[in-house]
Amino acid sequence: MASQLRFDGRVVLVTGAGGGLGRAYALAFGERGASVVEMVLQQVLVEVQEVNDLGGDMKGVGKSSLAADKVVEEIRSRGGKAVASYDSVEAGEKIVKTALDAFGRIDVVVNNAGILRDRSFGRLSDEDWDIIHRVHLRGSFLVTRAAWDHMKKQKFGRIIMTSSASGIYGNFGQANYSAAKLGLLGLSNTLAIEGKKNNIHCNTIAPQAGSRLTQTVFPEDVVEALKPDYVAPLVLWLCHESCEENGSLFEVGAGWIGKLRWERTLGALVRQRNQPMTPEAVKANWKKICDFGSVSNPQTIQESTGGIIGLVSKMDSNGGVSTNHTSHAASTATSGFVGAIGQKLPSFSSTYTELEAIMYALGVGASIKEPKDMKFIYEGSSDFSCLPTFGVITAQKSMLGELAQIPGLSLDFAKVLHGEQYLELYKPLPRTGKLKCEGVVADILDKGSGVVILLDVYSYSGNELLCYNQFSLFLVGSGGFGGKRTSDKMKVAVAVPNRPPDAILTDTTSLNQAALYRLSGDWNPLHIDPNFSSLAGFDKPILHGLCTFGFSARHVLQQFADHDVSRFKAIKARFAKPVYPGQTLQTEMWKEGNRIHFQTKIQETGDIVISNAYVDLVPTSDMLAKTPSKGGELQSTLVFEEIGRRLKDIGHQVVKTVNAVFEWHITEGGNTAATWTIDLKNGSGEVYQGPARGSADTTLTLSDEHFMEVVQGKLDPQKAFFSGKLKAKGNIMVSQKLQKILKDYAKL
Repeated sequence: MASQLRFDGRVVLVTGAGGGLGRAYALAFGERGASVVEMVLQQVLVEVQEVNDLGGDMKGVGKSSLAADKVVEEIRSRGGKAVASYDSVEAGEKIVKTALDAFGRIDVVVNNAGILRDRSFGRLSDEDWDIIHRVHLRGSFLVTRAAWDHMKKQKFGRIIMTSSASGIYGNFGQANYSAAKLGLLGLSNTLAIEGKKNNIHCNTIAPQAGSRLTQTVFPEDVVEALKPDYVAPLVLWLCHESCEENGSLFEVGAGWIGKLRWERTLGALVRQRNQPMTPEAVKANWKKICDFGSVSNPQTIQESTGGIIGLVSKMDSNGGVSTNHTSHAASTATSGFVGAIGQKLPSFSSTYTELEAIMYALGVGASIKEPKDMKFIYEGSSDFSCLPTFGVITAQKSMLGELAQIPGLSLDFAKVLHGEQYLELYKPLPRTGKLKCEGVVADILDKGSGVVILLDVYSYSGNELLCYNQFSLFLVGSGGFGGKRTSDKMKVAVAVPNRPPDAILTDTTSLNQAALYRLSGDWNPLHIDPNFSSLAGFDKPILHGLCTFGFSARHVLQQFADHDVSRFKAIKARFAKPVYPGQTLQTEMWKEGNRIHFQTKIQETGDIVISNAYVDLVPTSDMLAKTPSKGGELQSTLVFEEIGRRLKDIGHQVVKTVNAVFEWHITEGGNTAATWTIDLKNGSGEVYQGPARGSADTTLTLSDEHFMEVVQGKLDPQKAFFSGKLKAKGNIMVSQKLQKILKDYAKL
């Protein structure tokens, strides 16, 4: 049985607690604050709440302390502590001061006080309007404001606003009341945002319960059925320190609770390039504008406005939209998504030992059944190694947490799918390590039905780049903001060859596979909690996509590299369908040079779960021996290293002259053998192995042999470009500034 939710040490303020809902809240908090030692000795361990009720009738007429005093006495008779305040909610400072004087702190505010002045709109007086707003909206504001700074200082606070179905849906004769009640929801949503960093949560309830306010609205038998006692449990839960709910709206009554959210149609773009927007165009699109067959659920103001502004920005950048005299200019606005491109994530450290490496290897199916797997699961092995795909784990923190901090990216992780993954290692991972990871939003693509975020993460051991990840994340339902659909920064997935596979390996996953893999850091309950997975539409918890990814990479390493981690260079995969623990994974592989294409299926169903995938292997020693360079290295490596050394002396001068970043892809046998970056834009310049940190102005691709010919002056770069030996993307003109630099090293 679950432990009882307690409020020991908490001070709770309930307004309008003389009867109905407020009384139920006050008594419930009081009961949760008492401790029974013996039947005879009752000792109170909690400071309960402030009880505020002037005891007037439902119209706010009359004043009496009897209602508040009676509830205070009830709480005290049950072993709780309580005091009464006889001030109006418009004297919020005095009410909070009463709590502070009595108990020294304030933890919870339940804004419950209210009255009715029901009249049809045509008969509504200024007084009828003002008094409702003063008690409901202004009163809640004043009481909450008085408590706010105290909650901030103590880094804790729970606030409840009381709205109404009338505020949500409207109701005849309650224009004043419904306006104030919906205003409370807006106030609550903003306080939830502003208070979050100080652990202050604010939620709104719309209760259906019998009280003085509903005596004339519902029949007597219905009022009896809608007991306030059926609302109080929700309020207590939302106010408990263990509850993480924040900024939400709930309807509650008669033992039923439901959460509400905003929903809107995908809508229609009515404006067209170089065409005026007209009422006729609105009429023509009306069915689409009002079609709730396809909807979105914006959670923030950024999500709400981002898509609209993005569409306008796209139209304006494509030549402009004709001026409409009835609309505001928005030609300079940009989408929140677009503004996030190029944003860097806070750097973070990722430390691991043999334990984490072994845990990961077991999570992706390494086993004592395969003798050569011992090097991955036994730290005593003479050649103990980390599986290459463990490089994803060290960078994954950025995807799960830091990404949500980027301005313009308001992510609902329930709608985030892992679409594709690329990993490149520049040397085998050490058996233990402390890596510094730096992430950047490389690009954002608009796929219509969703948004693709390309997140590049670079992991360094000291100053040495150890590995590079590109996470491709798909945000369901966030598309249509007018962004581009493709990017040259994406590591492209490649279709498998159209022939039977050269090799097939299978592994049956354990029923505990997801439970084991999640120990590597992905704690998403989708992979272990049946209740959570059913909400996501799955019959039972599914296996992590990156777990299947690890199985597949291990199969390739086993089949074509004899478990030699030094042979692993890079992997790219696209996640196609989910896998359930206990199913058998079948990896089909095709060898083409040093690239192993593969796809992974579920053997029992034939469904492809990983598609368009490949692993690039480092050439074998026999192949490296054919390379006419010292020690089997690429000849170009010597040139890049020497350029880096010489930049230390003349870097500032060269940066002023060139002002560009160049990314080089050096190939061998048609496959990329090395990636180098010459940064002649930042600081005093820098040369390092790996892709550009951020974006490159120019990307150059050519073979190691042709690179040396260019350096030695045997091959003219322009002729190489036009003959196809040299491929260039980006700002090609700025690459001409490189010629003199390369020629300076022709005698190396």
